[in-house]
Amino acid sequence: MHTETIKEGIYWVGAIDWDVRNFHGYLTQQGTSYNAYLIIDEKITLVDTVKPDKFGQMIDRISRYVDPSRIDYVLSNHVEMDHSGGIPELMELIPQATVITSKAGEKGLRQHYKKEWNFRVVKSGDSIDIGKRTLSFVNTPMVHWPDSMVTYIPEEKILFSNDAFGQHLATSERFDDELGWSAVRKDAAKYYANIVLPFGKQVQKALSALSSMEIELIAPSHGLMWKSHIQKIMAEYQKWSNHEAPNRALIVYDSMWQSTEKIATALEKGLSESGIYTTLRNLKVNHISNIMPDVMESKLVLLGSPTLNNSILPTMGQFLTYLRGLKPQNKIGFAFGSYGWGGQAVKELVQTIEDLNWENPLEGVNIEYIPDTEELSATVDIGKSLAEILMKSN
Repeated sequence: MHTETIKEGIYWVGAIDWDVRNFHGYLTQQGTSYNAYLIIDEKITLVDTVKPDKFGQMIDRISRYVDPSRIDYVLSNHVEMDHSGGIPELMELIPQATVITSKAGEKGLRQHYKKEWNFRVVKSGDSIDIGKRTLSFVNTPMVHWPDSMVTYIPEEKILFSNDAFGQHLATSERFDDELGWSAVRKDAAKYYANIVLPFGKQVQKALSALSSMEIELIAPSHGLMWKSHIQKIMAEYQKWSNHEAPNRALIVYDSMWQSTEKIATALEKGLSESGIYTTLRNLKVNHISNIMPDVMESKLVLLGSPTLNNSILPTMGQFLTYLRGLKPQNKIGFAFGSYGWGGQAVKELVQTIEDLNWENPLEGVNIEYIPDTEELSATVDIGKSLAEILMKSN
């Protein structure tokens, strides 16, 4: 089977972005794809488009199967320009076509592109007959924009899920089993942690709405399609949207003269000696978007910074801003740091823990100048105490 063929008459016609490395603050070391899908039936339908600069790739792929001018329906599941950016140029070729979208989608497309296209607004429960197939719609607001929706073809058991179940991944493969579960799950987790994490309640509603569907293939708008591991990724989304995390610990810190780093290492020693899997992330060398999957999949999160100018280090400030926006829940927090005279950094870290409504069971560690042997030994014991709290948390 050709890599672009999903089923007879249904084709992947998107674009691969091999070179993108930053997606509004999300580090995309492996690039990404913008997935569009062509359905050839009595009514020829294009599901989503691509970023404007990738329009040529999409048109070339469509042209392998049908003259683009014959497209009847352009289905916009999501207004964001990595999905809708190709619509204006496409509609110049097919002015007679109908743009199918949600009510919020119509508003968003009008505000983005200032065009009077022939819109057809759909809502949950609506369906459109395109010949041998039916397009059925479910609105999924705030997964992750107000206009978001998914489209299901019951005859083919295909779910076009838009941003849900996606991954930022540039690859010639198109299906999950071509790369394997562990590799695709890792990218799906990073995608969820950096984009979908704040919308757990909305994801729960969407999963409930999809539960009655028999799904043999999930076709998201980024990354690989899910064919062999649908139940697994559904289960992960259930867990992530409930903000469930295993009894793991994550230590995120930065350091000026290694004092805070020594505290971080001592805490890790106490935790690991107590049998807790612990990850250390130094903000000097780890991008914040690469740390978020660790946050999502750790029950205990320890935040450390020395005091600089009566505050925290800028790297930690950036991370905390990002963290507040993504709103991870159901965590146990702990603050630590070092200082020369003021010592305000730990107070700021504690404030963030409180703002996020995390548990904060122990007073933070705040050591003046360089920690000595006794202070580090006491810090190891604090790590062990945190391990006991963590193991009792469930």
